[in-house]
Amino acid sequence: MPQASPRGTYLQVSGSLRQQIESGDIGDALPSEAALMSSYAVSRNTVRRALKVLEADGVVASAPGVGWRVVRGGDRRSLTERMTALIVEDSLLVGDPYPSESKLCERFGASRTAVRRVLAQMEGNGLLATVHGKGRTVRALPTPTVRP
Repeated sequence: MPQASPRGTYLQVSGSLRQQIESGDIGDALPSEAALMSSYAVSRNTVRRALKVLEADGVVASAPGVGWRVVRGGDRRSLTERMTALIVEDSLLVGDPYPSESKLCERFGASRTAVRRVLAQMEGNGLLATVHGKGRTVRALPTPTVRP
């Protein structure tokens, strides 16, 4: 990995792993954390953060005593894509309340940290607004994206 990165190194590692999973270079099981540390020349903490990003996006799951496994089938969209699509799927309009953090965690099976990260991103992109005392509301409707 490069020494100085404007983007978090763990995000670069997670992006690289995601690409390898999507291309089929990684099968059902990921290499061990030690192997990933060696391969990317990063610390264990960086590898674990990268794996947590992939886990939050539903790409991998931890299997105690076995390691990290690739999740096959189901909804392969990232948490960001799924939370953004919720606006359209639930027929929310501009000004409508957006579900609470706890409801989002339950609905997507994601950690509160992962949900908060995506909510902050959605606010930064202008999709949501936080209204003091009322929670988050829809500020704009997402633009449709075409997936390959």
